[in-house]
Amino acid sequence: MRNQTPELLAPAGSLESLRAAVNAGADAVYVGGAKYGARAYAENPEEEDLIAGLRYAHRFGVRVHLTVNTLLKEAELQALPEYIAPYYEAGLDAAIVQDLGALAVLHRQFPLLSLHASTQTTVTGPESARLFRSLGVSRVIPARELSLEELVRIKQETGLEVESFVHGALCYAYSGQCFMSSLLGGRSGNRGRCAQTCRLPYSLVRDREKPTKQSLLLSCKDLCSLDLIPMLAASGIDSLKIEGRMKSPRYTAGVVSVWRKYLDLYAREGEEGFAVAAEDRAKLLDLFDRGGQTEGYYRKHNGRDMIVLGEKKEKRKPNLPYEEELEQRYVKTERELPLRGSFRQRAGEPLCLTVSAEVRHIGTVSAEVMGAVAERARTAGSSPEAVRERLLKTGGTGFRFSELAVSIEEGYFFPVKQLNELRRQALEAISATIDSRFARKAVRPTETVCDGETGDESSAVFEGRTEDKTPAIHVSCDSEEQLKVVSALSEVSMISFGSDSLPPERWEAAISEIHGSGKQAYLLLPQIFRTEAEQFFTAQAELLANLPFDALIVRNLEEPGYFRKLYESRGKLCPSLLFDFQVYGMNREAQRCLKGFGAARLTLPIEETARELRALETRGQELVVAGRLPMMVSANCVKKTAARCDHKAEYMQLRDRRMMDMPVRTHCTFCYNTIYNAAPLSLSGVAGELRELKLGAVRLLLTNENAEQSRAAVRSLHHSFVLGERDVTEAYENFTRGHFRKGVE
Repeated sequence: MRNQTPELLAPAGSLESLRAAVNAGADAVYVGGAKYGARAYAENPEEEDLIAGLRYAHRFGVRVHLTVNTLLKEAELQALPEYIAPYYEAGLDAAIVQDLGALAVLHRQFPLLSLHASTQTTVTGPESARLFRSLGVSRVIPARELSLEELVRIKQETGLEVESFVHGALCYAYSGQCFMSSLLGGRSGNRGRCAQTCRLPYSLVRDREKPTKQSLLLSCKDLCSLDLIPMLAASGIDSLKIEGRMKSPRYTAGVVSVWRKYLDLYAREGEEGFAVAAEDRAKLLDLFDRGGQTEGYYRKHNGRDMIVLGEKKEKRKPNLPYEEELEQRYVKTERELPLRGSFRQRAGEPLCLTVSAEVRHIGTVSAEVMGAVAERARTAGSSPEAVRERLLKTGGTGFRFSELAVSIEEGYFFPVKQLNELRRQALEAISATIDSRFARKAVRPTETVCDGETGDESSAVFEGRTEDKTPAIHVSCDSEEQLKVVSALSEVSMISFGSDSLPPERWEAAISEIHGSGKQAYLLLPQIFRTEAEQFFTAQAELLANLPFDALIVRNLEEPGYFRKLYESRGKLCPSLLFDFQVYGMNREAQRCLKGFGAARLTLPIEETARELRALETRGQELVVAGRLPMMVSANCVKKTAARCDHKAEYMQLRDRRMMDMPVRTHCTFCYNTIYNAAPLSLSGVAGELRELKLGAVRLLLTNENAEQSRAAVRSLHHSFVLGERDVTEAYENFTRGHFRKGVE
């Protein structure tokens, strides 16, 4: 009995790579079009070429997934249906999507199109997967950092297909949770334009310790989990994904062919007969070597051995004979679909050529064409062998006859031109028939995606606040010192603190202090919610359910479902849910989805300009206007990599080549790191330009500020956003306006 194997999903950054992937044995290919893909700098094919590639893949039973895995601004979302329509009509199998608004629009407009939630959505558990299922998603591509057990749990508890990366580049940050390239250079990873600033050298600076030597602290080795095929296949993971849309067709062909070889080996021999040959490991390194390979996160949470660390190695010498072999075998070769054919001629009847083929996913496909009535030969007639030899000449058509029966009567002559034309017509007919079996009816893209209504104009959290009032000041604290200082400031209306900023036994006292000063108390939930977070909050469930938090600040879509269940299971009402900016609402449709997920108030995105923000529903919402913005959130730990893990939560500094220091926070309770921008954000000097947004609140993010710095930051916000003063003393000496004016590509 053949062992079940997952789908092998290959990258294609060009039409040539798509063909190479199909030829090398991929079961499915993912490719970007001219817009909306997370690899904006790949040679993404234009519409005509992409449809040609789609048809080529379908001929051999290979599915095609189109990447629409960026965050879409309002105007871009309006244009999405028209962009997708021709691919949908040609039979596109699936779209890989990050943006919630895009998911909602595609599900509504193209009901037969499979939707896959991109790894950029940071799915970390079954609760977030369920939310995506409600938007029509049939497959999730969870965070690459998840263990195999976590992946299996998502599949078992939701029934959704699970796709997982198995080979290629690894980002240091959780995908979809990185602003490093965006904040440092204006090239947003959420928009497909990552500048790979994490691949540069850095050193770690800790108090009273000498900085470490500059090295590639944030540069992950490439993923290669070839040895884990038996484990992955047995787990029930549906699709094994190879990264590499920026790489060459030779790379695609080489990696796919090796993975195809070992998936087939496992299918035949099972785990007992499975072993990876040393020469195949060498081939994969010849194709690309960033500094070694790692099995990734399937069996470990993080590790120093996953990081390149050392000096950037010189480029490996190319294995030219191997590359030439790949070029000739997969890149320059046109794959041929085997046909069964039957040529028939009877006196007084038109010539008839019937062809048929087995096409994966749709079964038997056939076509029949008729020619002219054959004339009797003046001398010797054509032989069956001569007719067969002529009809077998299918070179360059993408088809070949595996069987061809010829039935003719004696004494008839068949001109070469006539046979060639009949064969041409038959091949065109079966090609068109195959295409038609995948094609869908034409659709009329909607001209308007969103009518502009996104629910209540103001949040229930702000009772009595109207659009005529100035925004309230909300401060997020990360230490008890900050909390005490801010609680004493009358300018502040709301205070939030991180669930790992204070020990749980201090939460009640903190709430009492906040409420005692007439302010609302919010709990800031972890940005990454995985097994560690679930275990922590389950242990604190009784305490949490009985504390009078005014709201919970959601930073991961795993959290709404989990916390609603936590409170409901104890007969309590879940506090209001305020969704932070890491849960993206960059267009009105996405904002509507987030409100449907339970958001009482949204924190507006940080990657949009003032003009772009005006296109959103902003009344009563919140905007981060000051403080250090998180640039990167990672499962790997800078301290563990550069020094050692002591399970001590602290701030350190990551120093770049220009001697700029970026604060790093270790979240040991939840086992992730946050790297912050060296320059704090300050919009105090441009507060007037934000008044027309009619915000409900403006927020200050405190990280490692001391008491005096915290006071100064609050007062700057009060003078600019509440009192409306124009000439305001900035709280930070060196600050950035973020994307307020320049925006991102």
